[in-house]
Amino acid sequence: MRLTVLLEEVRSCTLCAEHLPLGPKPLVQAAAGARVLIIGQAPGSAAHASGKPWDDRSGQRLREWLGVDEKTFYDPKCIALVPMGFCFPGTGASGDLPPRPECAPAWHAKLRASLKRIELTILLGRYAFEHELGDRYGTLTEATCDYPNLLPSSMVLPHPSPRNNRWLAKNPWFLKDAAPTLQARMRELLGE
Repeated sequence: MRLTVLLEEVRSCTLCAEHLPLGPKPLVQAAAGARVLIIGQAPGSAAHASGKPWDDRSGQRLREWLGVDEKTFYDPKCIALVPMGFCFPGTGASGDLPPRPECAPAWHAKLRASLKRIELTILLGRYAFEHELGDRYGTLTEATCDYPNLLPSSMVLPHPSPRNNRWLAKNPWFLKDAAPTLQARMRELLGE
C-alpha cells in the first residue's frame, strides 16, 4: 500500500472514537523519504486543538534535545512522527491518560513497512520504550543510559514533559552526554 493512501486511512481512523473525550483526530506525520522516526506517547490537548503534533512545551524541549528547528522537525521528508496512540486520550488524575491500545497494533507495522529509509528510531517515554524494548531492559533509564550501544539505529529518551524535570535533575549525564550525541546523529542524518 502506498504511504499516502495509508496516511489517509490513519487520519480517518475511528477505532476508539467511543473512548475519546474530544473525538478522533489522529495526528501522524510521515513521508517516504523520512530518515528519522520518532515514536512518542499520544498527542496532548494542545496538539489536538492545533492539529499539529508536539505543539506544546514538551515539543519545544524535544526539538532542543534533537538540535533541530521547527521547520526541520515538521518536515515529514526528514522526520516521521508516529505516536503509540494517534489521538488525544483525555486526562486523568496525574496527567494525560495512556495512549489508546488500539492504535499501535492497527497501524504501526504498516507504517513502519512504508518508511523504508528510516535510519534512526527514537523511542520517547515509557509507552514507546515498553512496546519496542521492554523485554530487553528493566527500566527506561537503563535503556536511555545504553544509548552508545543502541546508536546509530535507535535511542530511548524520557518523555520531554516538564513533569520529568526531576528525572533530568537525577540524571545530569543525559543533557551533558546523551543529548549532544543525539544532536550529532541528527546532523549526520539530516545534513544540518
